[in-house]
Amino acid sequence: MALRHAVLAALLEGEYSGYQLAKVFDVSVANFWHALPQQLYAELAKLEKEGLVAGRQVVQETRPNKRLFHVTDAGRAALEEFAAGAAKPSVIRDDLLVKVQTADRIGTRPVIEQLEARAVAAEAKIELLDSLLRRMRGDADEEEFLRSGERIGGYLTCLRGVAFEQGHRDWCLRTAAVLRARLTGEEDGDS
Repeated sequence: MALRHAVLAALLEGEYSGYQLAKVFDVSVANFWHALPQQLYAELAKLEKEGLVAGRQVVQETRPNKRLFHVTDAGRAALEEFAAGAAKPSVIRDDLLVKVQTADRIGTRPVIEQLEARAVAAEAKIELLDSLLRRMRGDADEEEFLRSGERIGGYLTCLRGVAFEQGHRDWCLRTAAVLRARLTGEEDGDS
């Protein structure tokens, strides 16, 4: 998947400025795709040049003018083609895993601290996603919403985000506990 598909998918939700798109990315799309605001602006420019999105100027009196973007028919067709194509298997690329891989050779204390910090960050993300899920489904319970909710794509990706963060948090805590126990055992053996 390229950033372009994530941008097009986000713009299906509505017409956004680059700034607004960055905010939407930060809350919803970040579950499955990370992009810096400058990457989003550059991608919007490319997509507009290719005719996959169209922008319009909005004149503002008390602020600088802004451009709002929306998906064109060509952009929707590109997304449909992307959705119909085979999905590549997920892969993990995480510098923390490299650090854990080497922890018994180069020292564990800094790795334990980083694992614990990641677990805290994952818990915060779980809380954010749970709040977003509650907001999306409104008064409906989850099963009712999944059966008859009008738009469930974003909801389903948030559910995946929660499951990912829960698994990540649990792994980080367990790994930190294992490394800490081994470190304590080594220190006890030294005395």
